[in-house]
Amino acid sequence: MGRVSGPPVRHGLARILSKQGVCSRTEAARWVLAGRISVDGRVVRDPEFPVVRDRHRICVDGHDLQSPAPVYLMLNKPRGQVTTVRDEQGRDTVYRCFDGAQLPWVAPVGRLDKASEGLLLFSNDTGWASRITDPASGPDKTYHVQVGGQPDAAVLEALVAGIDDSGEHLAARSVRVLRLGSRNAWLEVVLDEGRNRQIRRLLAAFQLPVLRLVRVAIGELAIGDLGKGGWRELSREETEALARPTR
Repeated sequence: MGRVSGPPVRHGLARILSKQGVCSRTEAARWVLAGRISVDGRVVRDPEFPVVRDRHRICVDGHDLQSPAPVYLMLNKPRGQVTTVRDEQGRDTVYRCFDGAQLPWVAPVGRLDKASEGLLLFSNDTGWASRITDPASGPDKTYHVQVGGQPDAAVLEALVAGIDDSGEHLAARSVRVLRLGSRNAWLEVVLDEGRNRQIRRLLAAFQLPVLRLVRVAIGELAIGDLGKGGWRELSREETEALARPTR
């Protein structure tokens, strides 16, 4: 007997728009509410309206929904910017770095908090972004972290062993000392997953305040000499290497 397939999978209209890489899910909801989106010739104003992408005709401002060409970017995020499109508090966002650039909509691939800086990826390819951020197979992230204090070998080992904090196990894949100052130290910390403020929470458990935190590499992609606030497109070889499973 032949295998019986289930009903087609339906997703909310705003989600479909964002998955196609044309805008963020929040922006898609705004478009729907504004009456800019039609499904099979009828304007829909419900962002959660269920549709099947390959079965329904979706139009934006009267034009068939078309996925833009995929874009893959790296940015050297400055300290003090938040990783979001819009900030309700009016704070400067990472999108300021793209002012004046002729780019389609791109989303951050992972995040860096406001006080952190360094390598941040952007893309409108949601499948690629999911592979990069997958904790089970995505690339390691390497950080250079300046801390107050001078951790000894026992503390470095404890950082790798990890701690339990708020129901989460936080640990570094590896930690080594880059250089020591009179009252502080620079550490290289490698993570194989990224939980919210993971490095700051982990170091705080050992009374090591973070003075500066810079992400310097994702997998084999290093930030190199890219200046603060600078960005560039990734090469095909770089995008493929980042998406290749590492574990």
